[in-house]
Amino acid sequence: MKNVFSRRSFLSTGAAGLGLGASGLWPKLAHAQTTANLQLSWLHSAQFAGSYIAMDRGFWSDAGLEVGLLQGGPNAPVEPPVVSGTALVGISAADYTAAAVEQGAPFKILGVAMQKNPFVVASLPDNPVNAPADLVGKRIGMALANTPVLQALCSLNGVDINGIEIVPTQYSAQPLLAGEVDCLLCWETDLPVAMAMQGVESVTMLMADHGYAVHSQTYIATEDSLATRRADLVALMSGEVRGWEAYREDTAAAAALTVEMFPDAGLDLATQELQAERQVPLMFSDLTDENGFGSWTDEAVAANIETLALLGRTVTPDLWDRSILDEVHGA
Repeated sequence: MKNVFSRRSFLSTGAAGLGLGASGLWPKLAHAQTTANLQLSWLHSAQFAGSYIAMDRGFWSDAGLEVGLLQGGPNAPVEPPVVSGTALVGISAADYTAAAVEQGAPFKILGVAMQKNPFVVASLPDNPVNAPADLVGKRIGMALANTPVLQALCSLNGVDINGIEIVPTQYSAQPLLAGEVDCLLCWETDLPVAMAMQGVESVTMLMADHGYAVHSQTYIATEDSLATRRADLVALMSGEVRGWEAYREDTAAAAALTVEMFPDAGLDLATQELQAERQVPLMFSDLTDENGFGSWTDEAVAANIETLALLGRTVTPDLWDRSILDEVHGA
């Protein structure tokens, strides 16, 4: 799924998304009032299983909308299709959205799927990294493009990055398993899952638990869409909320649906089941239990602004717009 570049660097390159609407993966809904596309941020997997459930169970058509899913990947960045109107909504992350806004893109964040950023430092039990201070003296395997991420983590925790040896690696668990590095910078839901499927136990230090606050798997739309297609946005987000709530109730079924819907994607059911399971604590919390899927707090926005500043991005709280989710959850 990845090569020498990181997941993040992949997502920032390439051309428009690949539409799957003509592939026959979902039925035509004669009673749907309008159509819209949702641009995913990566290749099809259980990462987006809530959206697959929304399609499979007719949650969007119930709300009067026929939704097509546009696959993401190394050659399909999220922001261009949303700006052009090819996609009504895109699934992005606060740092990418901030970069696009700085370049003049009129985006708003409408919802936050991952309450905790999925970046982790993964290590092995006999040489664990349990806290940022443990990184000193360690060799960390990562893409050089993610150096600002590591620097931000160090700045937030008073760690001297010069005491850490950065080893450029492919996005693979192999350098860690071969002893070439002491730890890896990766996502909680991919390389640790890959190691677990090989029977290898790993230790993951979730960076979000140590101050790294960057909202991930966020829903973005343009200001124009908020003004002219508000009802469609409410319908799309309503389906997403219902889909992800169903996903939480049965992650195994969500994984099975993912594999069934995309038989040519080379997905392994056991891997998808574990990925789906490990996403749950990233996406759901006491906050979502109280206020609904996709919610966020003013305090979380303030923390995001602080972390984004360390990444060289300047944003203001009005980048986040609660109005669509307020309608969804209010209804």
